[in-house]
Amino acid sequence: MTARWIVAGVGITLVFGGSGQFSHAQTPPPIGATQRALLNQYCVACHNDRTRQAGLSLQTIDADHVGRVADEVETWEKVARKLRARAMPPPGRPRPNDAAYEAMAASLETALDEAAAAAPNPGQPPIHRLNRVEYRNAIRALLALEVDERELLPPDESGYGFDNIADILAVSPVLLDRYMVAAEKIGQLALGDPSIRLAVQKHTVPYTLWQDGRMSEQLPFGSRGGLAVRHHFPLDGEYVVKLTLQRAYGNHIRGLGEANDIELRLDRQRIQQFTVGGDGERAPWDDVSRPTFYEQTADEGLEVRVEVKAGTRLVSAAFLDRNAVVEGVLEPRPAVSSLAYSRDRNAAMALDSITISGPFNPRTPDQTPSRDRVFVCYPSATASETDEAACAAQILSTLARRAFRRPVAQADVEPLLSLYREGRDEGGFETGIQFALRGVLIDPEFLFRVERDPVGVAPGVAFALSDVELASRLSFFLWSTIPDDELLEVAERGQLRDQSTLEAQVSRMLADPRANALIENFFGQWLLLRNMDAASPDPDAFLDFDENLREAMTRETALFVESQIRDDRGVLDLLRADYTFVNARLARHYGIPNVYGNHFRRVVVDGERRGLLGQGSILTVTSYPNRTSPTKRGLWLLENLLGAPPPPPPPDVPGLPDADHGETGRSLSMRERMEVHRTSPVCASCHARMDPLGFSLENFDGIGAWRTDEDGAPINAASTLPDGTRFEGPSGLRDLLLGQEERFVETVTEKLLTYALGRGVEYYDGPAVRAITARAAANDYRWSSLIVGIVDSTPFQMRRSREP
Repeated sequence: MTARWIVAGVGITLVFGGSGQFSHAQTPPPIGATQRALLNQYCVACHNDRTRQAGLSLQTIDADHVGRVADEVETWEKVARKLRARAMPPPGRPRPNDAAYEAMAASLETALDEAAAAAPNPGQPPIHRLNRVEYRNAIRALLALEVDERELLPPDESGYGFDNIADILAVSPVLLDRYMVAAEKIGQLALGDPSIRLAVQKHTVPYTLWQDGRMSEQLPFGSRGGLAVRHHFPLDGEYVVKLTLQRAYGNHIRGLGEANDIELRLDRQRIQQFTVGGDGERAPWDDVSRPTFYEQTADEGLEVRVEVKAGTRLVSAAFLDRNAVVEGVLEPRPAVSSLAYSRDRNAAMALDSITISGPFNPRTPDQTPSRDRVFVCYPSATASETDEAACAAQILSTLARRAFRRPVAQADVEPLLSLYREGRDEGGFETGIQFALRGVLIDPEFLFRVERDPVGVAPGVAFALSDVELASRLSFFLWSTIPDDELLEVAERGQLRDQSTLEAQVSRMLADPRANALIENFFGQWLLLRNMDAASPDPDAFLDFDENLREAMTRETALFVESQIRDDRGVLDLLRADYTFVNARLARHYGIPNVYGNHFRRVVVDGERRGLLGQGSILTVTSYPNRTSPTKRGLWLLENLLGAPPPPPPPDVPGLPDADHGETGRSLSMRERMEVHRTSPVCASCHARMDPLGFSLENFDGIGAWRTDEDGAPINAASTLPDGTRFEGPSGLRDLLLGQEERFVETVTEKLLTYALGRGVEYYDGPAVRAITARAAANDYRWSSLIVGIVDSTPFQMRRSREP
């Protein structure tokens, strides 16, 4: 049933299906004597007033008016969820047939949904601080300025799997101090303050990154290795760019046996070419422990002093690719993490870092994207103080409206004008604007997403958000930043709630490059892509792992989910899609032939690699550094794809037995070690649910490579769930998940709703989740339907007023 609300002053009238009104006084229909009998037959033996297993009693709960008693709604939602998952009664106990399960769950959900429609509970989210990614994006949108949020602000804590959860985003005195410092620095950078001090910034290349072939689309064709970075030059002036080459163990610069050409480019235009190697004295091969002076200092002259205009620019350095093969026997290349490689001074020359220092002889820039964004007007040299103040008011009104995400009044601008006047008296017009800009950047209405209760509304009453508040929620959901001018103007006109207008804005925003934030922040956390940076496979166990593979795995999953959103595919294609994206490095890891170069391209994959379950990033972050972990993989599947996380493990859980625990003299396989571990009653209850799911992925090793044996023993990927369901391997697991498509889609919906709201999904959100899923089902669960359903939902468009 679709609910819509008509805002009239501070009250709301709920209309269903366009006909009639469902008042709060009406009561939901009873679920019937048959369902009560089912509860008594299958549930009350454990969940009664005396035993109260799991803290739950269904003996005296009001089954005739489900949803009417507020204190019982949470319990009924738990019962409905358990029934849908067939999780209760537990295996080994008498269970109803499928028809009874379906009838009971459907009747409960219908009653709960109707009760929620009559008395909506959208929740009462706390004031929401911007996390540091949102802060960075807001600065970019407000000032057209790229900043490194990691240097400005401390990391954010996470909750419910995401770092945008309002309850978790606390404010401390240290953080407030960092905001003050950041505001001052950003104000200087945005306006090009000539007092900016000389700075040195070093951009490094990971040591374990093979620098062969064209490394990035930002590097020229015909190049090899190197690095491309976006660097902000704060002022017009001279800057020194210095290149440092990679060293082998012993401080030898690699690859000096032959001449290497290195190009240095600014905004893709070559500014210098260097030649290094082939012309100096090197230590003899039998005394490489003592590098010559030349071998230690050959890169000292790789620097240039260049005039650069202020702004964020692309700086790159790369070697010219000679495409030559050394004569002689072709020997295998040592792994980049191996001792042999660390000692190899004859390996190909590689870049270690680009260091940029400056500005020297700085000048205030005439024009930059940031200045253009800030100075919507500029007083002439002969302008009076009154004219300057009028221009300042226009500038600050524009900034405040964008920063505060709402129309501003004179009362909002006057404190900023006071700061402007203070700065103007100290250093002139631009100093005044800079002072006021700092005030904008530390204002609570910029740093927090503020949603106000309507004047006169009673405590604890559900009400519709204003259009501008809805615009802010929508923008932070899809873009992780403040609304753009178009979205804000639509909201200010009061037109955003019009269904066609709202859907048009959602479509526009999803098509915008800023929607990549949804890939980076939602999928990056839900699918644990962010964890890839910290993944550290043991070189002794996985010698083949290198930085190229890490980057390729992360890029594969990002491109895959981006294609799912851009092509508006169904959510189920996350599991069943027959394609992925690879470059040569990842294709070699997967055993996919005829893929060359570092450029990613879409390829067809077989049954075992289909969808997310066969992607190296997920398989790596759900493993330990030196081995696979069926438990970690199973836990990830339960939490993120099935929405059924197990309880936390008890204290003092025993670890796995050693691999040589077996009495046969051979090493135990991972499966055999897990089965020994599960003989402990403390461990068995949870592992019985997790481990079978993880066992089905045992053909993938700890970094996602396919294998058929473990230490010579064949992999056994067959699994059985506690309810007797049997499946085998990644394909069998995929079929198992697709056989529970509604449960899977509801879990995805809950994850996306959690991210969209910035709070955990609570029991009272169950009706909204079911409505969103049902609406999307009519359109093959397409992402557009899911996202529009969330934007249209009660918890997204409404909130409860604060209670004393």
